[in-house]
Amino acid sequence: MQTIFSKIIEGDIPCHKVYEDEHVLAFLDVSPLSNGHTLVIPKQCVASLHELSDDSAAALGIALVKISKAILKVTGATAYNVLQNNGKIAHQAVFHVHFHIIPTNTMDDGLVMDWSPKELSGGEKLAKEIQEAI
Repeated sequence: MQTIFSKIIEGDIPCHKVYEDEHVLAFLDVSPLSNGHTLVIPKQCVASLHELSDDSAAALGIALVKISKAILKVTGATAYNVLQNNGKIAHQAVFHVHFHIIPTNTMDDGLVMDWSPKELSGGEKLAKEIQEAI
């Protein structure tokens, strides 16, 4: 499926590139929540994280660390969020895996988080089922 990100990877849409390797492309978000807000995407065109190849996943992990360090250094931010959504009901808007690195110096930068934690129920059974699925 063609997305805005696949068009950026193919060079059909320009971007402000900050990093590129064989598996990963990173560029500034055109609608940033803060100075330095960067999108990090795999060149493999899949919608959700669990669909990635091991090579793409490993390259993303390495790139996220490198890019985060550079963003902190350049922006002077003291903290940052790494945000990644999978599926429409998880607030994914572009159906190509992507990570947002959002640097911040205050609690008032553009990202708003409202957690509604619940009590863990059946944790031992659930943990065992997940372990077995891995």
